[in-house]
Amino acid sequence: MADTNKLVQAINEFKKNLNGKTIPIHGKDYATVAMRVAFARRVLGTDLDIHTKIVSIDKETVVMEAELYIDGTHIATGHAEEKRAASRINQTSALENCETSAVGRALAFCGMISDGIASAEEVSAAIVQQDKKIQEALKELEALSHKGSYTEWLTKHKVMIEGLKTNNPPAYAQLLEGFKAAKNNLKTKGAI
Repeated sequence: MADTNKLVQAINEFKKNLNGKTIPIHGKDYATVAMRVAFARRVLGTDLDIHTKIVSIDKETVVMEAELYIDGTHIATGHAEEKRAASRINQTSALENCETSAVGRALAFCGMISDGIASAEEVSAAIVQQDKKIQEALKELEALSHKGSYTEWLTKHKVMIEGLKTNNPPAYAQLLEGFKAAKNNLKTKGAI
């Protein structure tokens, strides 16, 4: 039987150390999966076993399950689904992102939460998918063909980019990834 004091200690350590380490998104603070795992490992060490498995996988979608055990006793389960077309990262790393999300959700179900079960990464990804302005900007960015269009794109989206940088750092990072890829593409073509 698991020592529930270990789990309570991990949760308390997590909550005590949240200040300034979460990511603010739309007025709520979210913890990253990496933060959740780090606190769990710091307190529980090898007493915590994280088992992940692929529930389903095909060319479009990955579904993962993560189960957490303390001293051999099942504590929580988390599931996640990732679409390969959802982002550039998912085109090559949907399995890894899905596994990370499943682990983050399982840790959240154990009580390692800030403002909700979802991690900062999950909330940010959902916002990016829902926000038509970001999607439109990414499509325009992929279609750039010369320095003039590059400069025009920067001017057109400057306010939105600055807002993302301040209010939604993970979405900003995703936009920045697309921006860098488009810029490298233009450099390769000799356009800039």
